[in-house]
Amino acid sequence: MRRFNALFITISLLLFSCDTQSDQFTISGQAEGYDDGTAIYVYEVGADNRPAVIDTLTINGGRFEGTYPKTEKLSVNYLNVDGAQANVVYFPENENLKMTLFKDSLAASTVSGGKLNNAYADFTKRIRGYNAQKQAHLERYQQARAEQDNVLVAQIQQANIDLVAEENAYKKQFITENGNSLYAAMLLTEMVSRKEATPEEAKAMIAEFSPKVAGSAVTKNLERSLTQMKKVDIGGEAPNFSAPTPEGEMLALNDVLGTYTIIDFWASWCKPCRRENPNVVRVYEKYHDKGLNIISVSLDRQGQKDRWLQAIEDDNMDWYHVSNLQFWQDPIAQTYNVRAIPATFLLDENGKIIDKNLRGAALEDRIAGLLGGQ
Repeated sequence: MRRFNALFITISLLLFSCDTQSDQFTISGQAEGYDDGTAIYVYEVGADNRPAVIDTLTINGGRFEGTYPKTEKLSVNYLNVDGAQANVVYFPENENLKMTLFKDSLAASTVSGGKLNNAYADFTKRIRGYNAQKQAHLERYQQARAEQDNVLVAQIQQANIDLVAEENAYKKQFITENGNSLYAAMLLTEMVSRKEATPEEAKAMIAEFSPKVAGSAVTKNLERSLTQMKKVDIGGEAPNFSAPTPEGEMLALNDVLGTYTIIDFWASWCKPCRRENPNVVRVYEKYHDKGLNIISVSLDRQGQKDRWLQAIEDDNMDWYHVSNLQFWQDPIAQTYNVRAIPATFLLDENGKIIDKNLRGAALEDRIAGLLGGQ
């Protein structure tokens, strides 16, 4: 009887010990090429999309380890080795994780343990493969251009278009298959901002997110962006705005509407904008008397007003100009969901958006079609 009781107590203690351990998971790994004492900072990116250091590990004997409480909280975490530029992303899935960090190639580091970590490892490997193919296309394209082989240039361009389409399809598939991960919402946000996914596609993928991911701040911010994008899409009414002119006076969009009006987002530091400016000047000079107005919104930085004004003069931009000098934080750019410049919006006389992002010959052809016969 005593033996039975002793055995029962031993089993109970073991079960109790296992239950205690089940409240935690460990991160352990090898750090190849690092000196002893090197610090590893553990970051957590929560639902508010803000990274915060939650732990500091130390490499000893080429190894590191940390223990963390299990949680149902959504997060994307990453390790940053002291002095390194790259990060190693992982997902706390309440399972023990094994990592291998390589000093000579941190990007090649590996994380295993848990369904999402394994899926992400496959994802990053596939994306690196796409990037390598795009780099190879670029090198072949440059060689073909140097040899003036126009047939090969066209073939490489088409091959790259097909490759990018395949990559985007793969990203969308990853999002669809991992809708219970905060990273899916982050990746979708990035794809929308890069115009790799349409608002309609994004809304459909969001509808398949788990309730926690759908309710996260990342997803809510994306939904607000999608709503804003709809407001400034073709067919919508251009939101009115006012901002300081070079002379310091406030000027509103509604004050400068012509028969047709171009809202032109640019900056003195933006080389593609400066290259496009001569084309815009030519179109303006040709069609201004027929009813074309332009208001340029500069995303120049605070304290660089002189550069803005000098660029206006140098590029002969003889039309309306405004700027809050707030760089990418400019409220007008945010209202119009501008994430890259140059960006243009073409309005009719009522302020309705009838076209977007016309450049080069496309801009002149569109304006000629509207005002050429007048």
